Amino acid sequence: MITEFLSTFFSAHLPVLPVLLPLFTAVVLLLMGDGASAADSHQQVRPTKQRLLSMASVVLGAVFAWRLMTDADAGALTVYPLGGWQAPFGIVLVVDRLSAMMLALTWTIAVPVLWYATAHWDGRGRHFHALFHFQLMGLSGAFITGDLFNLFVFFEILLIASYVLLVHGHGAERFKAGVHYVVLNLAASALFLIGLAIIYGLTGTLNMADLALRVAKLDAEEAVLLKIGAMVLLVVFGLKAAIVPLYMWLPGAYAVASAPVAALFAIMTKVGVYSIIRVHVGIFGEGAGHAALVVEPWLLPVALVTSVMGVLGALAAHSLARLAAYLTVASVGLVLASVGLFTTAALSAALYYMVHSTLVVAALFLLVELIASQRGDAKDKLLPAIPVAQPITLGLMTLLAAASVAGLPPLPGFLGKLMILQSASSSSAHIWVWSVVLGAGFLTLIGLARAGSMVFWNVLPAPPSPTAASSPDSPSFNTRTMAATLGLLALGLMLAVGASPMKRYTDAAAAQLADTSAYADAVLGPLGGAAAETTRPYRGGEGEVILPNAGSGSGDKP
Repeated sequence: MITEFLSTFFSAHLPVLPVLLPLFTAVVLLLMGDGASAADSHQQVRPTKQRLLSMASVVLGAVFAWRLMTDADAGALTVYPLGGWQAPFGIVLVVDRLSAMMLALTWTIAVPVLWYATAHWDGRGRHFHALFHFQLMGLSGAFITGDLFNLFVFFEILLIASYVLLVHGHGAERFKAGVHYVVLNLAASALFLIGLAIIYGLTGTLNMADLALRVAKLDAEEAVLLKIGAMVLLVVFGLKAAIVPLYMWLPGAYAVASAPVAALFAIMTKVGVYSIIRVHVGIFGEGAGHAALVVEPWLLPVALVTSVMGVLGALAAHSLARLAAYLTVASVGLVLASVGLFTTAALSAALYYMVHSTLVVAALFLLVELIASQRGDAKDKLLPAIPVAQPITLGLMTLLAAASVAGLPPLPGFLGKLMILQSASSSSAHIWVWSVVLGAGFLTLIGLARAGSMVFWNVLPAPPSPTAASSPDSPSFNTRTMAATLGLLALGLMLAVGASPMKRYTDAAAAQLADTSAYADAVLGPLGGAAAETTRPYRGGEGEVILPNAGSGSGDKP
């Protein structure tokens, strides 16, 4: 009886658990404290109990996320109305194939990243584990919310946590990058609210499923203002995703962040990419009437330029961390270039490549610190230094990561880029897409080869004293950090082995996203859409409001 009750309860409330679990875990961790003195925030801490609770929670969260992805793969589109209030009036969480995939990716990355952090980084500042879980709460909520305003709320949660995680471990460079990061994201938050106000004023709703139905019914005059709101949201999401010309904050911030934080941030940029897909494909797609495909003239060229600028930045990088940061920018450009083709095949290719690039870039940030810990004073700078103590192990790991990022066969980076090229073959812009994808891959290979030769070949003579040489005994290099990094690399490489089922999943996710009617039926039910007459947009004129299904001369007077 109890087992049946728990099973029913679990199934009914599973969609909200990836949000509630990190929230409750973070609160408990704060109540437990970390053993440091409040008067000395620089004090080293050893949060043993906190580590156990934090790791157990992350593993459990990953189980929840993969269960949701399994259900979504079976065709389930799960809607969870918070408080029992039905959409479009209440807040709903929606788990379809796309959101389930991003949720599973987030928690899958979180497990090895947190395991890596427990080796030493979580003790270099206060409340690391609580902040880590608040970040996971924001990420999870952003991926599964069905409401644009609550997307804003979850953005703020994950950004507040990321502000503190960025400066975790202290240091002047981190605080400088943190100030830039905070200022830019506060400006983006203000723009976000402006964009939402415009859209809400025209449609009377911010529920994504309801919006997808209502934007198509606006006339041409109203659609002009709606397009402005959509473009404002593109700017906001573009800043989060780090596209041209809004990407300059990312290399500096990611390069100075601690390795586990930078690795977790690899998924944070994908929140911006996800939001662009969810809003500008799912809401302002082909069925949006006069506002259809409003970003199409802009998204593809901006994405291609972003990829080029990311690769050029990687070529000019003076440190391994900045190189990995610029490769993050380049990967975002390739993903959005494929999205910008606005076809189901191209969107499927973008999703596959996004999963691969996120895993590999996260692994690169961890790998950078492993290498830097063995290069003495040079650390991750691309300068001649003493030889690393583990040249074969680290060299092979670097080779695999570099080959996958550059897109060499038969690795998943090659498969993802091949899918993008194939999906672009019927586009009028296929020459530009092919040129940028192939050219960026070649330049990426050059940049990574340059970095690898500097680290593993152009080395200084080994010091005569064994104690002066590089050593694998540093806090950054131990069995735990090595296992976490290898685990992330292995997950990325497994996409090549499981390319066929993964491609089937992304094909289905892209097709599901394009089917806005089915999405609306699942989320809104019979009381949604035009039947929801109490979501009345303001039309001006002495307080007059007009029902969505009313004639041009009718309305209610307050």
